[in-house]
Amino acid sequence: MSDTGKRPFRILGIQQIAIGGPSKARLRTLWVDLFGLEVTGTFRSERENVDEDICTLGTGPGRVEVDLMEPLDPNGKPAVHTTPLNHIGLWVDDLPKAMEWLAAQGLRFAPGGIRRGAAGYDICFVHPKGNDQFPLGGEGVLIELVQAPPDVIAAYR
Repeated sequence: MSDTGKRPFRILGIQQIAIGGPSKARLRTLWVDLFGLEVTGTFRSERENVDEDICTLGTGPGRVEVDLMEPLDPNGKPAVHTTPLNHIGLWVDDLPKAMEWLAAQGLRFAPGGIRRGAAGYDICFVHPKGNDQFPLGGEGVLIELVQAPPDVIAAYR
């Protein structure tokens, strides 16, 4: 393990919380109709087996994305609806450096590497479980690392 005092990136804050269920309509009733979150976009992906509403809570750099997800195929993978809190997203100031450094520490990433996410930011996922090659994981939680845009990075300086 490397010296964590020389970490070449910073986690800046929570970017998103993703909530899965068998019915996006029921999730919308709770989060949009009752709690008042605003739907700001949608995302649909056969590869990710997901149909999601992208909602927001708060403003400015403290704004948090809340994704309401249902599977396109309830029997398909990934099963976005089987874990109600599907994943948490964290803003990172330098995603490529973070991924490289964390992998060198033994952190396991989910397949797919860095790619464009539903909200348009570059992302990668920390696997919920470690394995023999990479013994560290998200301790049962899927963690999405999200490249922070310049305004978010500036707000945390």
